[in-house]
Amino acid sequence: MTGLGCVTPIGQGVEEFWAALTAGESGVRRITQFDPSDLECQIAAEVKDWDPTTWMEAKSARRAARFSQFAVAAARQAVEDAELAITDANRDDIAITMNTGGGGVDVIAGGEKTRLERGANRVGPFTVPAYAPNMASCQVAINLGVRGPTITSVAACAAGVFAFVEAKRLIDLGEADVVIAGGAEANIIPVSLAAMGNMRALSTRNDEPEKACRPFDKDRDGFVYGEGAAAFVIESVDHARGRGARIYAELAGGAVTSDAFHITAPDPSGESSGRAITKALERAGLAAEDVDVIVAHGTGTQLNDAAETVAIKRALGEHAYKVAVTGPKSMVGHQLGAAGAVSGLAAILTIDRGVVPPTLNLETPDPQCDLDFVPLESRKMDTRVALVNGFGFGGQNGVAAFKRFDNGTS
Repeated sequence: MTGLGCVTPIGQGVEEFWAALTAGESGVRRITQFDPSDLECQIAAEVKDWDPTTWMEAKSARRAARFSQFAVAAARQAVEDAELAITDANRDDIAITMNTGGGGVDVIAGGEKTRLERGANRVGPFTVPAYAPNMASCQVAINLGVRGPTITSVAACAAGVFAFVEAKRLIDLGEADVVIAGGAEANIIPVSLAAMGNMRALSTRNDEPEKACRPFDKDRDGFVYGEGAAAFVIESVDHARGRGARIYAELAGGAVTSDAFHITAPDPSGESSGRAITKALERAGLAAEDVDVIVAHGTGTQLNDAAETVAIKRALGEHAYKVAVTGPKSMVGHQLGAAGAVSGLAAILTIDRGVVPPTLNLETPDPQCDLDFVPLESRKMDTRVALVNGFGFGGQNGVAAFKRFDNGTS
């Protein structure tokens, strides 16, 4: 992992994000992108003061959905951070895997609103390519001039973690020496909040938005929408060494599984999600006892948090009680397809900087969630191995394993 970038509700850029995350600052506020007064959940973690023209030409930005704009911004940051020069000599050999959960749903909603209010002839001609889920990867390719494999996995809330698994596979198979990978999402729209509210999946703590998302807390009442993107430059060890790149951490392994259980609810047994943890460790050449930190999926719903706790204990056994498990969604909200990527950023920085971010709002422990969830305050901790969990609708599970880079053995 040689380059990092992000656009999040608590910071646009890695340093701003990390400072806020470790300080326990919440990005959840009353929604400003539209009037949420008729919704049960009127809060979300929005990206504030967003100006896509900082990262893209104005014409390109107008033709891109918000999630694609986020992706381009995060990818540009990552490439700059990696000091990776993209030239005619290497542009054909750089791959992209920028994943999402839903793509440009805001563009679809906006286009239909325009059709109803102003007529079909006023719908923008670039509406369809703007909302296509693959367009985040394609916009990154177009804006950076990258011509290698360009891949998009639409995997709901596991999509960001899937990007790490795909990137490692591309490198291991020799299809690329460099992969720009990540996840992006912008799904804070009325119909999404109405539907999820009707499912009783969202928090309704509208009067206390900063306290609304409470992963693993006994009084949790649902998740809070977030948005944003995180992107990474991932290289083979030989390629990174060859150009003298700074290496934050090593992507050691990853795995994906399926619950085959329900379209929204997780399997409470934790069998398949736990198996994803086990397989990721096996592929990384690690044992359960090697794990120091887990950046949890931790949505703040009753079912998901309990099932994830079971999965961790199934996979790690008694060692699960010695692991620091942190829930960043308590601060950045649930960023859906970007969630696993942003969690990956937290894991990498935890390894690099020796600080575990807190799980905000964990004030009343839940007997069903009895692990060390790093409540309320960040913790200094020497971290060699960190896992990232991403579990999505439909039962898609992804786990990525990161470890400290050892120049002598890696």
